Amino acid sequence: MSNADSVLRKVPLKDIHKSLGARMVPFSGWEMPVQYEGIIREHQCVRSTAGLFDVSHMGRWEIRGKDAVTFMNYISINDVAHLESYQSHYNAACYEHGGILDDFLVYRCPDRILVIPNADNRQKDMAWFQDHAGAFDIQITDLSDDTVLFALQGPLACQILSQLSEQSLDDLGYQWFKEGTVDGVDARIFRTGYTGEDGFELWLPAEAAERVWRAILEAGTEYAIKPCGLGSRDTLRLEAGLCLYGHEIDETIHPLEARLGWITKLEKPAFIGRDALVARKEEGLSRRLTGFKLLERGIPRQGYEILHDGIPVGKVVSGSMSPMLGYGIGTGYVPYDLSKPGTDLQISIRGKGIPAKVARMPFYRRGSRK
Repeated sequence: MSNADSVLRKVPLKDIHKSLGARMVPFSGWEMPVQYEGIIREHQCVRSTAGLFDVSHMGRWEIRGKDAVTFMNYISINDVAHLESYQSHYNAACYEHGGILDDFLVYRCPDRILVIPNADNRQKDMAWFQDHAGAFDIQITDLSDDTVLFALQGPLACQILSQLSEQSLDDLGYQWFKEGTVDGVDARIFRTGYTGEDGFELWLPAEAAERVWRAILEAGTEYAIKPCGLGSRDTLRLEAGLCLYGHEIDETIHPLEARLGWITKLEKPAFIGRDALVARKEEGLSRRLTGFKLLERGIPRQGYEILHDGIPVGKVVSGSMSPMLGYGIGTGYVPYDLSKPGTDLQISIRGKGIPAKVARMPFYRRGSRK
């Protein structure tokens, strides 16, 4: 192992992943499984039955104190005050200039707020949160090292998990959660996910990681469950039209041009970045995140040029061959007047402009087929 590899952080189940044949790669400072049997097989398994992901590289924080909701409303763009107890939502935080610091899920408990930030941004986010916490009566605790996070995703996820939980899960709506048990282990059970399929994310004590992982795979045997890596997680989220920090969003991109106006509550009380976002809205968008599909054979890759009438107008920020649709799909930022579905584009692949069209996102909807 090289010196660079030796400093990678290890998830608690690294030995289990290797025993299952996982190919481990560096990702966001962690050694993570990118695939087991193969990205396409794992992708199709999640779409048809269920797959189990270890996403313990993601952060896990709790914010306590009487100002927890007020603080989260100040530091993020969505309206946390409108969440009910045991409800969650997708959210993001911006810098003062409107660029995106990070995107994350926020969960409201009766006595605290839970936040799951991206692994790459965990330290940066914590510093930002702490720097702006002084005027609020709150305590922010990073529980990432004491817990794990699993994602059980797919149309049969509920049947599988229901075998291991005493709680009723059929009545748990999307973006709601329960505190209960999984295989007798205390857990937070979230009806959330990053694949475009039904499913759950499980916040568990780190010491119970192996027990619960094995129990889920055993319970899912009759449903042909598979362990899945980050490779299929990425192709699944792209088909579902979901943003990935460092690709669709970053500090140079504001949420309105990233098609995140639906979580940007400009009408709520002052929050960091609000003035800049109001100004951007009044000015109008010069560019917009846009999905496209290739009309000929090819695989669009990050960094490839997007052309219109042969003239460069943007670059691909995410791209892949869609395992479910059978053609290349991708996203990129193009001038606003070129973002209408059906607009003709070309993607420069090995010096050739491959014909493409602007496509509506998500590219793939739950239960649809090629």
